[in-house]
Amino acid sequence: MEHFVVSARKYRPQHFNTVVGQSHITTTLKNAILQQHLAHAFLFCGPRGVGKTTCARILAKTINCENLTAEGEACDQCASCQSFNKGTSFSVHELDAASNNSVDDIRELIEQVRFSPQAGKYKIYIIDEVHMLSTSAFNAFLKTLEEPPAHAIFILATTEKHKILPTILSRCQIFDFKRITPNDIVEHLQEIAVKEKIDAEASALQVIAQKSDGCMRDALSILDKIVSFTNGHLTYANTLEHLNLLDEDHFFRLLEMLEQEDLPAVLNLYKEIDEKGFEGDMVLNLLSEFFRNLLVSRDPRSLSMLQVVEGFRNRYIAAAASLSTAYIIGSLNILNEAELGFKQARNKKLHVEFHLIRLTYLKQAITLVEEDTTGKKKRLDELRAVSFRTISMREMKKQEPKLFIQETKTKSSKAEISVPTPAATNPAVANPSPVNPSPLNQKNEMPEPTSGPGLGALKKIREQMQHRKQDLTVAEPITQERLQEAWEKYLQKLLDNNQVSSQSNLRMAVLTILTENMFEVLSFSKIQMQFIENERVGLLIHIQEFFKNTTIQFKLVLDPSAEVETTKPEQSMTLRDQYLKMVSLYPNIKELRDQLNLDLDY
Repeated sequence: MEHFVVSARKYRPQHFNTVVGQSHITTTLKNAILQQHLAHAFLFCGPRGVGKTTCARILAKTINCENLTAEGEACDQCASCQSFNKGTSFSVHELDAASNNSVDDIRELIEQVRFSPQAGKYKIYIIDEVHMLSTSAFNAFLKTLEEPPAHAIFILATTEKHKILPTILSRCQIFDFKRITPNDIVEHLQEIAVKEKIDAEASALQVIAQKSDGCMRDALSILDKIVSFTNGHLTYANTLEHLNLLDEDHFFRLLEMLEQEDLPAVLNLYKEIDEKGFEGDMVLNLLSEFFRNLLVSRDPRSLSMLQVVEGFRNRYIAAAASLSTAYIIGSLNILNEAELGFKQARNKKLHVEFHLIRLTYLKQAITLVEEDTTGKKKRLDELRAVSFRTISMREMKKQEPKLFIQETKTKSSKAEISVPTPAATNPAVANPSPVNPSPLNQKNEMPEPTSGPGLGALKKIREQMQHRKQDLTVAEPITQERLQEAWEKYLQKLLDNNQVSSQSNLRMAVLTILTENMFEVLSFSKIQMQFIENERVGLLIHIQEFFKNTTIQFKLVLDPSAEVETTKPEQSMTLRDQYLKMVSLYPNIKELRDQLNLDLDY
């Protein structure tokens, strides 16, 4: 029985011109060899299976080739090339950093670097998966990598460039490999199919290329499996069956049902898909990709992004032309929400069905928004520009708006409120319509509006101001007894609102009348003073309403002895003194201690 070699190894490129999809790198390397501008350290990075290690081996063989071709390729005839092809070259050393990642392995490699090559010009060291080296191994490798012997060249390869130390990156010439395009993969698979005498449909190879996600090694592995499964006859149907993929025809059928809003048919189709063993998250993912392809098919400029089987290309373009952009984006939004919430859903099947129901009636939702049947938004064609009448300077002086609260210091301390004239604030009043006039009343006040946003709040403010104006008509002189009574009422209000700390600090304050409209509040600590300051606005309003006098003010004063105490460092106080001070400021601490029956250690 003949020994079988997988296609990924059998058809591994041996020259730069056979590397698929990396022409930007192979051309650079060939020119560097021809011009003898080789760096002492290379770093090949990129996704898996795109040719990093392959290019490293080709470069190592070509550098030591004794008879280079005019294109910069190895001759495969000289002793160096033949020994390399047989795997017996002493000038090329390959190290797998995934299993040899310790500092001792790197030190052993550094010891070997000192010796000159037995054959050829250079000793080439290929270190694969270099990101797996430990930090100490990287540090031990730094000096040699920066200043290696003239005969040594290092080629590092990795799939995770971000894990490599910046000091290593700065010492290497970096080459970024890209994913191989589906078209390049299909062409390479067709060449192999011809060599292996495999009967393969182009659509089947396109499905393999899409499934490989830009990785040539995966594509060749998939090809080998399907060849064994189909006995060398690859068709679109058996390829889908083997890869367990949903045919895009299912999604085109689903799209027709969604356009017709045929919910039973949609649910039956999903039941059919579910019975074939496809998980809900896979269905949502493939359906999202389907709507994404529809979106890029709407514009010829984005049509190059459509990577699908050639037979479905025209169907995508035709289907996308019949759908609106809003519908496609709305569908993508619904499917995105479905994928995000799939893991948290307990009933996975019901979760998918619910979002399929939303997709079924999505057109109705879009129509409702466009026609604005809810009445919550105004159409642009219903808006009308507001026309303003030109007002002369003489009229502006006559009708100058005034909006302020004027306090007259009289015995009654009455607060007068001036309202702006309607002519200056409302163009409709300044230029009344002959059909529906809105004349001003004799007191030159605005007529009460009957509707409009915020009119309820405006009316409420006016009523409050009128009520306050009527209440503060008779001012009561301040006396010590009445002031203390007003203070106690405010303390009770704080207690009712569970503001115990504020109530305790305000209670300790001492009140002293200074003038008929001014009194002093004496506090004995800065903390107490801060609590009173926080209540200043509410306290002042309360006192003014109590005495019906808006001119009353109070002054907050700190006891001079408290300032001296606060300058003392807290370390000079004993623990007992600190506790007693806390209890004086916050009486609830003592109550908490008593309720919990706590013992204090001081």
